[in-house]
Amino acid sequence: MESLVILSDVDAGELLTLQRAAYVTEAQAHHDPNLPPLTQTSEELQRELRDDAVLALGLRGDSSRLVAAVRVGIGQPDRRTAELGRLVVAPDMQGRGLGSRLLSLTEQHLPESVTEMRLFTGEFSSGNLRLYARFGYHETHRTPTPSGYDLVHLAKTVG
Repeated sequence: MESLVILSDVDAGELLTLQRAAYVTEAQAHHDPNLPPLTQTSEELQRELRDDAVLALGLRGDSSRLVAAVRVGIGQPDRRTAELGRLVVAPDMQGRGLGSRLLSLTEQHLPESVTEMRLFTGEFSSGNLRLYARFGYHETHRTPTPSGYDLVHLAKTVG
């Protein structure tokens, strides 16, 4: 059974490797090799993980390998809105419910002040869209990207 861990800047290298591996299929589905998760640098990720407004959670397998991760930005100044991002599962571990488990655990670890969760994903991310719908997220709007596809913005009331 995978164990939940809070990630910090010391985990940046392993998290970046996981993130890049997980986003290859998204890049292929959207014909966009320049997705921000694929171009983010280690230094940028370290800064993000040191930010007090970012909650970074991961699941480590029996071998202590990081197999899934997610980051949540807690809105400032009132901390009522949280932005979920970069929910990733190692390609060889997908289809085992780790994304669902991590999403559920994330909602359990939110500050009590959070009343709304927001996120976005690419319009061709059908598996992600199904997952988020199962967890009660609904589409709020879409924004076009320079690469020719839409980002689907979703939200959910929590608390």
